[in-house]
Amino acid sequence: MEIFLIIVVVIVFFSFVRQVNQYERGIVLTMGKFSSMRGPGWTIILPIFQSMHKVDIRIKTVDVPEQEAITKDNIPAGINAVIYYKVSDPQKAILEVENFYYAVSQLAQITMRNVVGSVTLEELLRDRSSISEQIQKIVDEATDPWGIKVDDVDLKDIIIPADLKRTIAKVAEAERERKAAIIRAEGEVVAAESVAKAAHTMASSPGALHLRTLQSINDISSDQSNTTVWMMPLEVLRAVEAVGDALGKKK
Repeated sequence: MEIFLIIVVVIVFFSFVRQVNQYERGIVLTMGKFSSMRGPGWTIILPIFQSMHKVDIRIKTVDVPEQEAITKDNIPAGINAVIYYKVSDPQKAILEVENFYYAVSQLAQITMRNVVGSVTLEELLRDRSSISEQIQKIVDEATDPWGIKVDDVDLKDIIIPADLKRTIAKVAEAERERKAAIIRAEGEVVAAESVAKAAHTMASSPGALHLRTLQSINDISSDQSNTTVWMMPLEVLRAVEAVGDALGKKK
């Protein structure tokens, strides 16, 4: 008989015991009213008069499904994201919102569509980090009364129509060609300035053109496969002409 009583007492005792893990908090309602919040470990709950709701306070990852949105410049785009949040106040998370998991997901979807609709496609592609911060700030402020702290929001992918992708590629290619043409033109200007400067230098230095001609001939003659046609430099012709004129005057 005594053993039976002991077994009954043990069963009744363990029916009153609830375990709260280290990463959880227990919200206790006594006769339907909030009475306490229990920390990690074993705790006693009166089955008929009390109930306990466990809340996971670890960081949660919510994969927001792809959302179809229209940008400010009327371009359709598909957006999906990941939200990282945690329960900062377990009491509010249970008492202020029916299902905070579902509520955070729905709020994130609505916020993503609203933010994407307020920017152009170019801004969306260029400023993904700032747009993510804007979404994170809006969702964090909205969920603060629920005891939720949003740590981060990351845009995973931005999906745009295939024909628009081809158009963007053509624009990028045209921009690269424009830059290449500008660089070539700038190179021609620099080359022309250098040639003009070299010509001015050789014109102002007697014999410079002759020396440059001899140097060019020497460079060409180093390759035996080349045939060099040598022409008398202009300066030599002028010198010969000057000598002839001097001889003529003496006569």
